Order: sequence, then C-alpha cells, then structure tokens
Amino acid sequence: MRLTALLILVLTGYCRLAQAQTPRQKSPVFSVTGYVRDVRTKQPIQGTNIVVLDVSKGYVTARDGFFVVNLPAGRYVLKFTHVGYRPTLDTIQVQGTVFREVTMADDAKDLDEVTVTSETPDRNVRKVELGVSQLTIRSIRRIPPLLGEVDIIRSLLLLPGVTTVGEGAPGFNVRGGSADQNLVLLDDAPVFNTSHLMGFFSAFNPDIVRDVTLNRGGVAASYGGRASSVLDVKVREPDAQKWSVNGGIGLVSSRLGVEGPILKNKLSLLLGARASFNDFLFKLAPANLRNTRANFYDLTTKLKYQLNEQHTLTLTGYQSQDAFKLPSDSLSGQEINASSTQFNYQTLNGTLHWNYFISKRANLNTALILSRYRAYLSAPDSANAFTLRSGIWQRQLKTDFTYTLNPAHQVQVGLSLIDYRVQPNTRTVGPFSNVLPVTLADERAYELAAYAQDEWTLNPVLSILMGLRYSELLNRGPATVRTYAENGPVQDETVTGTRPYGAGAVYHTTGGLEPRLALRWTVGDGKSVKLGYSRLRQYINQITNTTAALPTSRWHLSDAYTKPQIADQYSLGYFRNSTDNAYELSGEVYYKHIANAIDYRDGAEIQLAPNVETQIVQGDGRAYGFEGLARKNKGRWTGFASYTYARTFLTMDSPYASERINGGNPYPANYDKPHTLNVLATYRPTAWFSLSLNFTYSTGRPTTQPYARALINGIYVPIYVDRNQQRIPDYHRLDFSMLFEQNPLKKKRNQSSWVFSIYNVYAHKNAYSVFYRLSNAANENAYKLSIFGTAFPSLTYNFKF
Repeated sequence: MRLTALLILVLTGYCRLAQAQTPRQKSPVFSVTGYVRDVRTKQPIQGTNIVVLDVSKGYVTARDGFFVVNLPAGRYVLKFTHVGYRPTLDTIQVQGTVFREVTMADDAKDLDEVTVTSETPDRNVRKVELGVSQLTIRSIRRIPPLLGEVDIIRSLLLLPGVTTVGEGAPGFNVRGGSADQNLVLLDDAPVFNTSHLMGFFSAFNPDIVRDVTLNRGGVAASYGGRASSVLDVKVREPDAQKWSVNGGIGLVSSRLGVEGPILKNKLSLLLGARASFNDFLFKLAPANLRNTRANFYDLTTKLKYQLNEQHTLTLTGYQSQDAFKLPSDSLSGQEINASSTQFNYQTLNGTLHWNYFISKRANLNTALILSRYRAYLSAPDSANAFTLRSGIWQRQLKTDFTYTLNPAHQVQVGLSLIDYRVQPNTRTVGPFSNVLPVTLADERAYELAAYAQDEWTLNPVLSILMGLRYSELLNRGPATVRTYAENGPVQDETVTGTRPYGAGAVYHTTGGLEPRLALRWTVGDGKSVKLGYSRLRQYINQITNTTAALPTSRWHLSDAYTKPQIADQYSLGYFRNSTDNAYELSGEVYYKHIANAIDYRDGAEIQLAPNVETQIVQGDGRAYGFEGLARKNKGRWTGFASYTYARTFLTMDSPYASERINGGNPYPANYDKPHTLNVLATYRPTAWFSLSLNFTYSTGRPTTQPYARALINGIYVPIYVDRNQQRIPDYHRLDFSMLFEQNPLKKKRNQSSWVFSIYNVYAHKNAYSVFYRLSNAANENAYKLSIFGTAFPSLTYNFKF
C-alpha cells in the first residue's frame, strides 16, 4: 500500500509541474465540450473527427462520444465527420465555456463500410497501442452467423492472433494463451464463462452490445489479472428520448428488447432478453449426441440516471443460465456409470458506475462490481445419483481518475480491490447412491492493485504510452495449509505437516510490478511503426486436463505452491493506410515468455483432488508469431484477410520425474495452431441488401495418440509416450449469408430485416477430435468426431418498433 500512495503522490506532483510549465495564452481560451450521438439511437459515436474550419485544428471524440475543443473568444464553425454518417456543421459563438449536444444521421446513400473498427479510419496508424482491435455490433452483423445467431465471441476468431481449439469449444485463445488467460468484462464485470450451449454460442446478447474491444498486445495499465488478453464488452446506453421494442426470431434462439425514458432525458432503461428451448439442432449431430437436450437464457439490463452534466449513474445487470443433458455414450462424469450427464451453469453480474465529470480536464469514474458464477454437474440415476457444485464469487471496488493536461497529453491513475471466494467442488449424493460425498475447502483471497499511465503525443512524429501497475494477492483463511518436504516433489507422500489459519488470517502473499510501454513513430503520410512491451500477472486459473475446458472445470487461486503466471510480451508492428483510408495494411510480430505456466501431470485426477497442487506442474512457456491484416474499407465490396503464424511451446522440467512432462523437453501446447487464415468479403450493391462470404482455415491442433498397446489379462491397453506429438486434420470452412433490410431512404417508424445464412457451405467434416477404440483384434480402430459435419442453413427475422 505504500507503493500505491507513492504512485499517487508522484503523479499528483507531475500533473502540477506539467500545469506550471504550460505556456500562458496571449488571450483567454475557453472550452467547447459536449457529446456526439447517433440522431436515431442516441448512442455515442466514438472516433468522430472534429475540424475547426479556418483554424486548422482537429480533434477526435472519446469512447463515450465526449469531446473538448479549446478556443479563444470568437465565432467558429465546427465540422463533424465519421464514416457512415452525414457530415454535420455546427456554428458556435465562444464567449465562455460552451456545452453542445451534436447528433449525426446515417448516410443511407453511402455504401462504404468499416468492417472492423468504429473509430477514426486511420486509428490503426495514429493510435499508440499495439494489438488492439475494436468491433461494433454494426460490423459484427455482417459476419455470416451460425444458425442465424449473431455471435460476439465467434466474430473475434476472424481477427489475427485469435483461435479456438475447435467448433463448439468454450472460450477462445489469444497469442498462445489458454482460454482462462483472457479477462472478459461486461461493463467492467468479469464473465468467467463466455458461452452458451457448451460453447456453441456467445453469452452476450448482440442487441444490447455497443462495441467490443480486444486488447491482445498493448494492454493498458488499468487492466490486470490475466496473462493473455482483455476483452472489454460495453453495453449500449438506453434511449433517453423515446420508447422502442426490438427483437428477433431464429431457429435456435429468440430475442426481445425494450428501452426508453422513465424520466425523459433523466432516467432511462434498457432491457434485453434471449432464450432458447430448441433441441432439434442435436438431431442433426452425430449419433452419440442425438439424445442431447439443451436450453439457455440470458437477461441484460442497464439503468442510466443523468443527475446533471457532471454526475452520471449507471447500473448494469446480467443473468444467464444453461441446462445441458448429454447421453451416457457422449461424455462421462466422475467415471460413474449413468444414463446421462447433466450440466447446469449460471452467471449473475452487477455493476454500479458513478462518473463524475469534474471539469473540462478532470474526470473520476468509480465502480462497484459483483460477479458470481456457479456450475453444477449431476447424474440422476438413484444408485449413482450425485451433484457436483462449484463456484466463483468476486466483489470489486475500483476507481479511475483521468486528467487531460492538453489534447496531446493525458494521465490516468487508479486503484482496485478484489475479494475472491472460490468453491473448488462439493459432491453431494442421493439417498440411495453408492457414491461417496466430497467437500473441498473454499479458497479466499484479496487482490490489490494500483496503477498510473501517461499517454503523450510528444510531436507529430512520436507518441509514447507509459504505464506501471502494481498488484498483490493475499491468501486468507479459514484454511488448512500443507507443508511438503524441501527436497522432494509436491505430492501426498511428501507431506510433513499442516497448519490451520482462522477466518481472515493472511497466510501467504505474492505480487510485483507490471510495467507497460508503447511507442509510435510516424514514418510518413499514413504510415507508422509501433513498439510495445507489457508484463501481466494472473492469480486465478482454470485447472483442467482436457483440451476444451468444460464450464464445470475447476478454478484455483495462486498460493504458496501454485505461483502466479507471469507473461512478458514484446511486440513490433508496421501499419499503413492509403491516402483516403480505403485500404489498410498491417503486420505485427510478437514474442511472449510465460513464467509458471500450468499443465496437468500424467494421470492427474483434478476435479475432486483436495490439494490441487499435487495434480499440476508449472514450468516455462514461450509463444511467438506473426499477424498480418489487409483490409478494404470503401466501395461496394468491403472486407479483409487476416493471416496468423503462431507457435506455443511448454517446457515442464523438474529434478523429479513425477513433475516432468515429455522428459522435460519442449512440447506444443494444446492450442498450438501454426497457420490460420481468415477471409471475409461483403458485397453491398444497395442500401438494403448485402451478401457476405467468410472462409477460414487453420492447422489442426495437437493431440496425443497411442504409441503402442499391451495385452494384459487378455485386454489391450494403450501405451502413450510423449504428449501432443500428433495433430488432428486441418480445419477449413466456408460460410455464406444474405441480409435484407428495409430501404433506409423510406423513413418508417417500424424496422425489420431478414438474415439467411449457410454455415459450412460445402459440408466439410472437420474433426473436433480423433480417438481410438482398442479391441482384441489385431488392428486398432481410429475415429473422427465432427461437431458440424454438414451444411447448416438458418433464417432469422429481426424487428424494431
């Protein structure tokens, strides 16, 4: 905490010094502030270009559409421009501080479209950070959907550096990291499970999303807690002017949303619901999945209260639940014979934001965050009836203070306190069950963090982003902590004793500094080179011995025997745009070293292990690669092509044989996929019709296949040697969609659209996994499991009135 106070004092003194060194103006300068919003939806428009005519000054709106323009007294004309909107002129008379509410209308005649980014067309060149991509819901809707469902997470897979271990797998992988190394936030609340239907669909309702930002290279100092990336999902603001209803009816899920003012321009509400109760999808799946039953729902709310121009309160709530039933021959639970395995998992989040616009230069944002995730796994048979429960409870208080010295210089400081409670697993049994009950002790800890960040455009050629974050984890009781022999492996046989700790007692701490740095050099008109470094620490981990972690997989906090994962990443990128920003070209190379990377021991039993440190090992990981992106932003044909070369290797070496994997030699991680290619093309001949094609290809992921087999008591037993030395077949797929909208030139109160799509057009049977069944015959049989082995058409109707 002394370091936290030191950071604040240093930054406060720096701000005062910067103010003192600011040269005085010859004449008084006043601030013109305000917001730029969509005239119809009232949503803020980020990245709007603002030009003061006849003065040659340029500005850009922030993420919430806010802008500050400093001008001497006089009469001025401000021009507001953004791709997809009609230019707007605003004449103002400056004699003091001026506040403006500027609205912009869609340009219905403009067929140009930005495919990925919602900010200024040359943001990729001008901004200092690397590896940051933003998608708007407007662009996501152009991507061919799966079974008519617009998917937030699936759209990320088109970006360079983002992959998944297979169709229907929960989560995503970024730059050689596991799925749990991604911090996913919904209005600042963490989401521990980002999928519905065991990975088939995203957990986020597209109707309530404003934009999605993925930080995979240049992670700001305000973020922490994960080793790979931060996915920041923002819920759009409710309409404060009029009430409206929107929704969609699809083959798998249906949606309904309501928004409008409770008190006009003061208190407004957004409510979005989505549900699915359709099991027919699995009738088309492989035979062993056809008796599957599944349904889900999610509910998102946002309440905004505008006290005045300085104070804004928003309350965001999110709740979701999934119920999934698998027949006995698809997945087994607990190695217990049962007629079926049932999964149920729930998320409940809440975020209360208070934004205090102190002055034209200072802003304070404080948030109280609650997050709860619970997962259940059960077998209903009376003789083997059991229910396995686990959960995560997270409470957080954070505050961020931003001070803008001038349009080219901004500093930010912040504090965060997180309270963790992790319930690893508790197994309860039925009254006639032969299964034994098990209760694992809860894990509790505090995570403290303080940060400071300085973004400074030194001159038109050079910009710098410096950040420093300090984080610390404090494990606390009640707990009973083991001690192990100093000269021996961490296993049950080497325990030398235990020590109990009472409630609230801190028994272990770990932490350290996390520096962040990014530089941008402008090397010509529309061209820049960027260099970046970041260190990230991760204190909470998902422990699993499967390639695709199930929603019921166990979570575990770092402690005395499980060290936090520490990722050091170096990035170098080149970015170039054409003169009119119609074309973009970029390439990034990166190298990442992961200290204390986690993998499971050979033969590990993780789910109900009372001391999980005896089932895992830690070592070094290294990931490196190249990411290339070419994009066309304007014209009837728009789209992009992204290519990624990425490798990820783990090395689990130890003096003790039980803690070595592959003899201590490097081996590919489960999510190592060297080559990935994505191509998205959208043709929009009219303002009411568009056609999209998406092609994706990737190298097959690693797998471990039997090296030989042995005959023991008349039964063949597989023999495995080294981990992840083979691969499943390569993956490739083509998707197609057509979007029919109302003609925007015909102004109507009610709006509707139809989406027709085909997923996996040429019905390629991509392998999700390859497995073997050994028999007493001379040959062993290999099988390939395909989740979507045929083409899947869909039709969705969307409406708004």
